[in-house]
Amino acid sequence: MSEGTNRAPGADGSDGFSQFEGDLRRAERKVAGEIDPGARAVVVAAAVLVAILSMILPHTGSANGIDVLTFAADATTERVTITSRVFVFLVVIFGIGFSMLALVTRRWVLAWIALCGSAVGCVAGMLAWWSRNTPGVDGIAPPHGVGIGLALGWLAMFVITFHWARVVWARTNYQLALEERRRADAAAAEDRARALQRNVTPTTAHTRPAPEDRPASDDLAGPPSA
Repeated sequence: MSEGTNRAPGADGSDGFSQFEGDLRRAERKVAGEIDPGARAVVVAAAVLVAILSMILPHTGSANGIDVLTFAADATTERVTITSRVFVFLVVIFGIGFSMLALVTRRWVLAWIALCGSAVGCVAGMLAWWSRNTPGVDGIAPPHGVGIGLALGWLAMFVITFHWARVVWARTNYQLALEERRRADAAAAEDRARALQRNVTPTTAHTRPAPEDRPASDDLAGPPSA
């Protein structure tokens, strides 16, 4: 039987636990890509509902958020500007769409996308609010000011942005700590491998030289005669 078959499994670390290392790393990467918003999930879900409600409430005058989104005749009559349209699109895509996907799938990357889009939506909401109180380039003022739908939608985007930022930032710190621990584990494993290699490498032994071989007759012979 060869030496490889006589070696006990796990003696050099290549068998036993190490065969599950790939599965453990895949499971670790999966966990690292997930989020656990906890109680913030309820707040974000409530803010998403408010954002949905803002779409059916008046955005300005007789035009609601859906009219602005679909370029309806009421939106044209109310002289809705491009800033309001951009804001409504951001509310639907990021404030509602990606936020719902992030809550359902608990994926970190979707929460990050929802955060970035909602943050841009907060700026767009400010510009949309400003456009309803400022005359256009031709000096004609909008027929109506800010509606309840625009106000609620802007407030919902602030709430969504704040809570997704807290969730994403906490997850980023966790991922950095996990990365640091993985590097430390890899360095420790490399040190163990080097130590094992030094132990199994034969060392030069300082042994006492063997006595010279002499004929058996010399041992049995007496002292030389005078």
